[in-house]
Amino acid sequence: MQHLATKLTTLTVIFAGLCACSPAPKEQVSAPAPTEGQGPVANQTESERLNAFFERTFEEDLKRSPMFQSYLGKKWNYGEWDDISDEHHEQTLALKKNRLHTLESFDTNQLSEQEKLSIRLYKMGIERDLENEPFRYHHYIVHQFRAAHTSVPSFLINIHRVSNVSDAKAYISRLDNVSSYFDQLIVQMQNREKAGVYPPKWAYDQMIAAATNVITGAPFDTSDTASTLWKDIQNKINELDIDEVEKQTLLGEAKAALVTSVKPAYLALISEFSHQQTLSPEGDGVWRLPDGENWYNNRLAWFTTTDLTAEEIHQIGLDNVARIHKSMAAIKDKVGFDGDLAAFFDFMRNDPQFYYPNTDEGRAAYLKEAKAAVDKMREALPEYFGLTPEADMIVKRVEAFREKSAGKAFYQSPSADGSRPGIYYANLYDMSAMPTYQLEALAYHEGIPGHHMQRAIAQELDGIPQFQKFLSATAYTEGWGLYSEELAKDMGFYKDPYSDFGRLAMELWRACRLVVDTGIHAKKWSREQAIDYLLVNTPNPKPDVVKAIERYIAMPGQATAYMIGKLKIMELREKAQATLGEKFTYAGFHDEVLKDGPVPLSVLEEKIDRWIARQAR
Repeated sequence: MQHLATKLTTLTVIFAGLCACSPAPKEQVSAPAPTEGQGPVANQTESERLNAFFERTFEEDLKRSPMFQSYLGKKWNYGEWDDISDEHHEQTLALKKNRLHTLESFDTNQLSEQEKLSIRLYKMGIERDLENEPFRYHHYIVHQFRAAHTSVPSFLINIHRVSNVSDAKAYISRLDNVSSYFDQLIVQMQNREKAGVYPPKWAYDQMIAAATNVITGAPFDTSDTASTLWKDIQNKINELDIDEVEKQTLLGEAKAALVTSVKPAYLALISEFSHQQTLSPEGDGVWRLPDGENWYNNRLAWFTTTDLTAEEIHQIGLDNVARIHKSMAAIKDKVGFDGDLAAFFDFMRNDPQFYYPNTDEGRAAYLKEAKAAVDKMREALPEYFGLTPEADMIVKRVEAFREKSAGKAFYQSPSADGSRPGIYYANLYDMSAMPTYQLEALAYHEGIPGHHMQRAIAQELDGIPQFQKFLSATAYTEGWGLYSEELAKDMGFYKDPYSDFGRLAMELWRACRLVVDTGIHAKKWSREQAIDYLLVNTPNPKPDVVKAIERYIAMPGQATAYMIGKLKIMELREKAQATLGEKFTYAGFHDEVLKDGPVPLSVLEEKIDRWIARQAR
């Protein structure tokens, strides 16, 4: 999920679905007071002092984010939302600058190579965050793809566990506090109004519809159907082993909170959506915003962790689209299709053999096949990985209240205490957007050996500080997901040529992203122009294409990270294979990629070069 909370260096991906390092206390407790600025302890070595700094600052940041506490299984401030006020942001900024100053006090000559890497990553994280400061209000605090109007119910349903009465009261407290949380959100929207920053006009219609969905059904109206949140809190309270009177008391309090806090909060937010829609300037890309060109350059640097320009990324996209088209044409010929590639795309897009019916039975069949693909991949992992996660992973359908606006698939990390597995979410709202020939590649990307391997392994790593497990390096994490799709080919999967075509279709999709993202935001393409490009150059159906383009508009630059990251990982693997010959092992290479958590691509290249040198001795 995309973040709403102000980011601290050590917690830069709160809403990216990264979870869990510590077991949850049994009861809700208040977080200890912050301890920023504690001095060194007598007789500490430099390594001990550095590790104490990492541990202290990670915990300090955690104390400032009730929502990230919940992701990690802690219940210090279990009934609260994050503070997204400007005051909180200014405090965060001061903390970052103070920590940069503190980092200069460490004598790196007394540190191990691992510690030197950690201190470098910590510093890079702060510096990257500070580079975003001139564009504080350029971030779309709300957009149709992900924002508070959908993340609030998703968080309560999927993250806020209710194991006892205290947890239930914390859930109710969060319901009561939605109004104050949304008050802060509306202030942030108004700050962006003053800065002239708005999502496109058409995006507000989707946000209004999604927000309305949340407050549709009982107890928000007279419907006999329970709303999503009411159904969730009823289920969680009814599962508690308490007497009926206490259950009914809790349910009464929850219903009151929904009616008196949640509903007015959503209505106020919907009103603000309607107001800002009238002000949003025409066009789709960020070029239409004040200083939009520099903002987009900032986003490309942030997401790719490179200095590639928009023009360079656009050309990389065009080159890879041409390469993948050639490979797809070869499969077309292999299966004996009579026609050109465009006709083959039309066949793959429309032939019913490649789609489950748009029914509950069809959705159940898709989930069953996706689970089978993940289970089969699990059996093949030991030959290709030394590091494997202990955490389990399940496949789940995206919830009904958010499936219309959510992406086609995404991953949520597990909790280390075992209370919540990793989750591969498949969006089955429209089965015409989920062709079976892409099912394998999608499961490998979001699940195993993709995001579940990388993220679950990162949070389970020993020997690196906590902050390092949660750094934001999108090109690394999404590059790994896309790399995993091709890795599965090397592992002997995609036996069916149509599934192999699906793998190529997924890679083609990411290559096209380089073209359309830069087209929209740097070359002033319209939404319709970008949609047409994907329809002509990919086999994906129109609903899939439309949703994708709308996502790239909402999240400028993010979509470029996948292909840029994957190409770098493949380049490094090919270098290792060419240099090491018989000394190369997949397990050794993959463990080196994964063993330090997410890192910028430049750091990853340095790591692999050192690994190659060690293996070559």
